[in-house]
Amino acid sequence: MKTLEKPNGIWGTILLPINNNQIDWVAFEEQIHILCDSKVSGIYTNGTAAECHNQTEQEFDKLSEIVSTIALKKNKKFQLGLSHTNPRVCQERAKRMVSLKPNGFQITLPDWWPPTFNESKNFILGMQEVVEDIYMILYNPPHAKVLLSLEEISLLKQSVQNLVGIKCAGGDEQWYSQRRELLDDFSVFVPGHTVVYGKPLGANGSYSNVACLSPNGAVKIWDLIEKDYEKAKQLEAKVLNFMKQHILPFANKLSNTGLDKLLASVGGWGPVSEKVLWPYDGATAEDVKKIKIHANNELEEILAVSYTHLRAHETSLHLVCRLLLE
Repeated sequence: MKTLEKPNGIWGTILLPINNNQIDWVAFEEQIHILCDSKVSGIYTNGTAAECHNQTEQEFDKLSEIVSTIALKKNKKFQLGLSHTNPRVCQERAKRMVSLKPNGFQITLPDWWPPTFNESKNFILGMQEVVEDIYMILYNPPHAKVLLSLEEISLLKQSVQNLVGIKCAGGDEQWYSQRRELLDDFSVFVPGHTVVYGKPLGANGSYSNVACLSPNGAVKIWDLIEKDYEKAKQLEAKVLNFMKQHILPFANKLSNTGLDKLLASVGGWGPVSEKVLWPYDGATAEDVKKIKIHANNELEEILAVSYTHLRAHETSLHLVCRLLLE
């Protein structure tokens, strides 16, 4: 088996543009082009922000094929999320998606009934049987029914060759010390609003919520960690304050998906609105309008980045006219 890549850096999530409670596939394709042309290290599907919990299998297959086609053409790294509460469905998805040639797969543990550690191991070994030489990232978010310890992740890593990384909440200095001790040569991804703190301690990157707000802005902060750490800390502090003041107040009535799509709508970098699929609630257009004012005042350095993309059927002249109008 070939040596598997260990992904790193800032990865941008795809989101679902919604129109009349249906995915707007034209806007979806445009969004993928924008993300592929951005500075993120790669793109990924079917995390929480992409409404992985609320897709039909037909929608799952179609969006995966679109992402694969565009990303391969543009030579952009991409991971396909296979997450499903039913482990058998997750495995069948993997069998279908191998032919799309993703760089990696993201998986979650079975989530209808909390699996034991042995059942979790059985699941990931079963996934390894069908993913061929494609690496896997385990997505273990704070709301998962089973939160694995670093010791348990280390044991899984030793047993499953294709498992090369984890997406998790991160932790304090003691947590990172244990991470360095137990998970050498293993990619650890943490939330986008904690990368400045985490990278010097052992974070390898982020499937970034900050990239929901601004893909290139999230990359700017990541790059500054090496170039100007104090400046990176200042920008991350601004992002944290913005989220605390203007986004988290919605957490009592919106899901994490709703919050992520609110961020994307406020950032305005692509054709994604605040709307989420039925039966879940999203923010309102008025909410977005109000928060945009605060974002432009408080996060100018993060939002003031270019997303110049030539849309389907546009000429360069059309693009210039559109950017002037925008």
